[in-house]
Amino acid sequence: MLNSLGLPGRPEDTRVVVAMSGGVDSSVVAGLMKREGYDVVGVTLQLYDHGEAIQRKGACCAGQDIHDARRVAEKLGIPHYVLDYESRFKEQVIERFADSYINGETPIPCVTCNQTVKFKDLLETAKDLGADVLVTGHYVRTGMEGNQLAMFRPVDLDRDQSYFLFATTQEQLDFLRFPLGGMTKPEVRELAREFDLAIADKHDSQDICFVPQGRYTDVIAKLRPHAAEPGDIVHVDGRILGQHNGIIHYTIGQRRGIGISAGDPLYVVHLDADGRRVIVGPKEVLTTHNLLLREVNWIGSGTLDDLPEKGMTVYAKVRSTRPPIEAILRKVGENILVELVAGEMGVAPGQACVFFDKEGQEARVLGGGWIQRAEKQEGPEAALKALLGKSWEAAGFPAS
Repeated sequence: MLNSLGLPGRPEDTRVVVAMSGGVDSSVVAGLMKREGYDVVGVTLQLYDHGEAIQRKGACCAGQDIHDARRVAEKLGIPHYVLDYESRFKEQVIERFADSYINGETPIPCVTCNQTVKFKDLLETAKDLGADVLVTGHYVRTGMEGNQLAMFRPVDLDRDQSYFLFATTQEQLDFLRFPLGGMTKPEVRELAREFDLAIADKHDSQDICFVPQGRYTDVIAKLRPHAAEPGDIVHVDGRILGQHNGIIHYTIGQRRGIGISAGDPLYVVHLDADGRRVIVGPKEVLTTHNLLLREVNWIGSGTLDDLPEKGMTVYAKVRSTRPPIEAILRKVGENILVELVAGEMGVAPGQACVFFDKEGQEARVLGGGWIQRAEKQEGPEAALKALLGKSWEAAGFPAS
């Protein structure tokens, strides 16, 4: 007989390590596991510590949150450990974040943190502590699909965190549990009050946890002093409109604060890191139709090699704040291409493209990858030529 975590054995014989950030969600998860009788161990990661960020509202994994997690563990009567992951977090997340911006990308450090520090390093630590599972407060659901554990979007789509978990491997997914996937945030806060936890009304973490006051350029300038090299602001028609103080100050889709005056609204449509150029243009130029991905992770049924020759219809989410849209997923040689059927605005290299099998609440997460290049031309033939430098026929597909 299986327990509530889908494992054989009684709850009291099942060791559960809970990743406790000091926030409401992970605290409630610890409370739920304790109430159900599991052998619960709380673990909190110290990821960074730089002055004012410790007390800043919306920060996580620093001084105040560690204190809050410790108080919750004491209230629940569970052992609690604080692990110093500061050096590995700096190397695997913060350093990559800075390099990505310098290369003209728009990185998502939360995904990188889940991919490396939390679901790799912490997962191994949990196993060292004798855990049967690692439990977190993320809002996603899991369930059996055929003979494998699958990830699904949560009941509360406003809290959906599947976009940030696309890099979770099947092996990691088998060891992870997400008890909040079937709840709404108000229900979780009510449970926190039921458990009499002092953090029941604590603000959710916001923005990037290691960036004080949200000024990411300050972090980059400190890590890479020569990153902010000046260059030209260039219109898509070739006109030089002005100068900038470093491409790290710009992101794809940006309209305000570009630093030039023009008769019509202009948006950042491309960042040329090698040429130190910020390319701007009208809004319609922002629409992206095709993507080339790197480091693709697949947790759907079968493998990427099983994709049909003409591609597979999926729903792709290319920005954390946008809903999934219809797309065609293709494998061309060793390359993974995504055709966004209706196009999407403001897509930037360095962001993630996450695949789902359908729209809505019941959608299964099939995986995803990092956007290496975004191409505005429509149609698969144009995409192949623009992204890979080869024709549709040269890639081995029949003439259309």
